[in-house]
Amino acid sequence: MEPMRYLPYLLALPLFAALPGLQVSDNQRFLVTTDGKPFFYLGDTAWELFHRLNREDATVYLENRARLGFTVIQTVALAELDGLNTPNAYGHRPLVDNDPLRPDVRDGNANDYWDHVDFIVNKANSLGLYIGFLPTWGDKWNKRGGNGPEIFTQQNAEAYGEWLGRRYRNASLIWILGGDRPVETDQHRQVLRAMAQGLRKGDGGTHLITYHPNGGAGSAEPFHSEPWLSFNMRQNGHVAEFTGRYDKTGFDYGRVPVKPVLDAEPLYEDHPVSFRAPELGHSIASDVRRPLYWDLFGGAFGHTYGHHSVWQMFAAGKAPINNPLMPWSEAIGQPGAAQMQFARWLLESRPMLSRIPDDSMLVTTNIPTAMPGTGRYHFAATRDSSGSYAMVYAPVGRRFAVHMDKILGSSVTAWWFNPRNGKAEVIGTFPNQGTREFVPPDPGEMLDWVLVLDDASKHFPAPGTH
Repeated sequence: MEPMRYLPYLLALPLFAALPGLQVSDNQRFLVTTDGKPFFYLGDTAWELFHRLNREDATVYLENRARLGFTVIQTVALAELDGLNTPNAYGHRPLVDNDPLRPDVRDGNANDYWDHVDFIVNKANSLGLYIGFLPTWGDKWNKRGGNGPEIFTQQNAEAYGEWLGRRYRNASLIWILGGDRPVETDQHRQVLRAMAQGLRKGDGGTHLITYHPNGGAGSAEPFHSEPWLSFNMRQNGHVAEFTGRYDKTGFDYGRVPVKPVLDAEPLYEDHPVSFRAPELGHSIASDVRRPLYWDLFGGAFGHTYGHHSVWQMFAAGKAPINNPLMPWSEAIGQPGAAQMQFARWLLESRPMLSRIPDDSMLVTTNIPTAMPGTGRYHFAATRDSSGSYAMVYAPVGRRFAVHMDKILGSSVTAWWFNPRNGKAEVIGTFPNQGTREFVPPDPGEMLDWVLVLDDASKHFPAPGTH
């Protein structure tokens, strides 16, 4: 019997505000719109958005993120925090008897859980935001460490995926399978493959598909060669050190066959560092800026930000998870969230689709742990493959030197770009030869900077111009 015969909702589908379609670039490193324009994936983590917020609060949240330059909102249909049995803000649950073959859909456009999802997806799209849409959190197919119950089989995963694919065929979104759980058995693998196949049946291949892994892992480990996996997604996790975590973005960048890579869950702002608050405290804005530039300069095509209160949409009356420091409505104003956009504007102010990672442009000293550095103090570099520009991220105010032959022009214009406020100041234009030493404007050890080197003949605008 065909899976769709089990499904109750085959009537008129919801209408969504249309954004340009997304696809992988010709060089397999980036995302572009269907008309070939570069797409910068600047994500925010809002796992409980569908489940916990009402329409008014969801609108406040989405309008804030649109103002701050985000482009993708990552959220979950069958949510982590008892998303099957604890109703949404309107008293609705997603499934009848927790059965993926029976989405709880009723007449009218504001009478069930999925109507509320429709509203949020449409509002996001109308604001220029794509939805990073997780069909389910991972504990629904691998209950280890989760709230359960484990409801998916290979058969109902395909049917549920097909239903979702049909309903959201015309929405502007990216499908994200997984949900923070490891693939530990062949059954897990078959469930996820089936769900991907169902999504493809339902949406006709309209949307990209990726996979959100567990902490410290990536989608490449179980699925890199799967044809349905459009790009690789990492969860480098809630640690503050480059070495052993954020360097893995570069490792996935080097995999064959080539696929774009993204860190979709780094250290969140105001999160217990490494889940060890009594020892390491809670992260601050500088702790989330460093992974932003480490990942991007290491080969990522975009980046996802997160705040510990926002992912869970914590508010009075909600059970707190792992000691959030403030309600979500206050947390959306934290400085790290606003600073994410500056990296987007920086990279969009230079040719994007030819950008490559290249730490070899940094001059290594006789103490490599100081330069190019390690831990929280790793310096990272990226450049245009044709040599028109290069950038160096300096996480601290330590002097460093650069091999200038990475820039092909006879003269180089140098700039300092401030990741904290998005402003650039010119250093000067000088002959392109040998190595050159640079000293960040402020030697403060927790004040980061980006050095931008341009082929002067290109006459690029100030870094971050948009």
